Amino acid sequence: MTSVTLTGISRRFSRSCPGGNRVLKYLVLATTILTCTAVYFIYEALTFAGRADQVHAFDAAPSVSQEPEHPIEKLIIYAQAEQRRLLSKQSHNLSTAALRYQERRGRRPPPEFDAWFKYAHEHDAIVVEDFFDRIYDDLNPFWTLEPRELRRRSGPRAHEHVISVRKRKAILQTTHADPMGRMPQWHRLVEELAQWLPDVDLPVNVMDESRLLVPWEEINERVQNEAAARRVAPPSEVRTEFTGLPAIDSEPEEEPFDVHWIGEGSYWDLLRQACPPDSPSRNISPIDIYHDAIDMPIAYPRHSFSGYVQNWTLSKDPCQHPHLRSLHGTFIEPVSINTAQSLIPLFGGSKLRQNNDILLPPAMYLSTDELYAGRGGRGPKWSQKKAGVVWRGVASGGRNKAETWTHFHRHRYVQMLNGTAVHAAETGSLPAEGTTFKLPAQGQYGVVASGNGSLGGWLSNVTDVAFTRLECFPLPSTPADETLCSYTNPYFEVRPPIPMHAQYGFKYLPDVDGNSYSGRFRAFLHDSGSVVLKATLYDEWHDSRLMPWLHFVPFDNTYIDVYGILDFFIAAEDNGVHDKLAERIAGEGRVWANKVLRRADMALYVWRLILEFARLCDDRRDVLGWIDDLNSY
Repeated sequence: MTSVTLTGISRRFSRSCPGGNRVLKYLVLATTILTCTAVYFIYEALTFAGRADQVHAFDAAPSVSQEPEHPIEKLIIYAQAEQRRLLSKQSHNLSTAALRYQERRGRRPPPEFDAWFKYAHEHDAIVVEDFFDRIYDDLNPFWTLEPRELRRRSGPRAHEHVISVRKRKAILQTTHADPMGRMPQWHRLVEELAQWLPDVDLPVNVMDESRLLVPWEEINERVQNEAAARRVAPPSEVRTEFTGLPAIDSEPEEEPFDVHWIGEGSYWDLLRQACPPDSPSRNISPIDIYHDAIDMPIAYPRHSFSGYVQNWTLSKDPCQHPHLRSLHGTFIEPVSINTAQSLIPLFGGSKLRQNNDILLPPAMYLSTDELYAGRGGRGPKWSQKKAGVVWRGVASGGRNKAETWTHFHRHRYVQMLNGTAVHAAETGSLPAEGTTFKLPAQGQYGVVASGNGSLGGWLSNVTDVAFTRLECFPLPSTPADETLCSYTNPYFEVRPPIPMHAQYGFKYLPDVDGNSYSGRFRAFLHDSGSVVLKATLYDEWHDSRLMPWLHFVPFDNTYIDVYGILDFFIAAEDNGVHDKLAERIAGEGRVWANKVLRRADMALYVWRLILEFARLCDDRRDVLGWIDDLNSY
């Protein structure tokens, strides 16, 4: 269409202007260039793999050269440009990696940075300094604590579960139960790296829930003070060897830090104290049990582009979305609350954006358990997969009770993708006391099936989504009832589990939060060859190396946009164009995951994290660093 319009203009111009034929030639040439450029960008959207920086902020609407285009296509095209920008910063040698570190971090790299980069090179790792932003976001506030105080707050006597390194050996120290078996997974990874690691103590959180929520005012002040004090030590001052730590059985330098753990009350009240004062959630109280569960927004979500997730980071931020206090089990009643408002080092697998825990790759990603890793094989070819959605899981997410279960995210998710429940909502026959969701306004997402009142019937043909167990609080009195729950039995059908490798036979694999993050996400990306649909509130170690709309398809935590997403990829009558686009996303997601989410990549992340944390705890930290030929820069 662009070329026809420009050609028509050129003809009129040549008739009205002297030298028109010559001008016409230039305009025809320009038309050809513009057309080729448009075709190139469309092709790129279908073929290029990548991700953007940690923020994933597409704050300006993506601009494309052809109309009409679906918002999802525009988001993909814009994301591709972000990916190219990011990969242009890849470091291919030690000198470049060190320089880019110094430019981005404002300090010299930590000691033994050269050994770290050698390992990366030998394992064909893609080294982009931005990939490690999470480490520095997590650690920067701790620069405002003196090294001696950091050692006091992180030592074995202050915590129940600690992984220590002494003289290049990893030591596991636990004084309490670890029911999920997470500590051995983390310990094995550190043990693999121990020959290169300095002395360090890593206190670890083995609970599902993240545990640190320091008020915003304190963290903001610490972050500002750290930034103001940051400097590159002159070469003459640099020291290149860590001091080391006393033996584990030696007398402590001083009494261990006494942490005040909060075990009762509203988690939302704790969280909103960690929100900026001007954020939408800061002054919003938690809900009471009489709050209407379906009082959920049905307008386009904030930080979206025509209703679809545009800013992945802010879409997960509860400070930006006060309605989530009534739509996610974390804020209704988590399985356990054991939270501190003090800044202490505590390492764990996931956290909300406001938490001050320090992220590690989750233990489940290191496991070979079939529940989280499948059988380690690959899914079938795209053409052999069913054009539908599959999900199985338990009704987790917190302590759902008779008076609160309709507020829980997994219950809402299963209802919204269940054809029978959606049909009942369309016809007004879903009982109010058993309703967890609202349907989007008619025409809001342009869903064809929704427009003619048959969304429920269509979903029945394309989705296979169900609970395998209904968890209740209090727990059922007999083992025979453990899969059921009296107050949710009327609304949910419990179905048998589907092994992960069998789920790979479907083209679309949704993944949502449980008690915290979902342990299946990495395996879905790494092995399935299906499109992963992802909604979460939780940050993980890999966020800055995965790109929404390229490696997976994000959806909002209200789940209001899921119908538009499925309609775009499955229902569109477009001669298979959108199905082909889905195939590209699935394939590129798997290829990319096999480049940046390998065990070697997790090892590199943990290695870098330990180097940085060990430096933080060293009395000479301000002059500790790696130095080679940076003097010349």
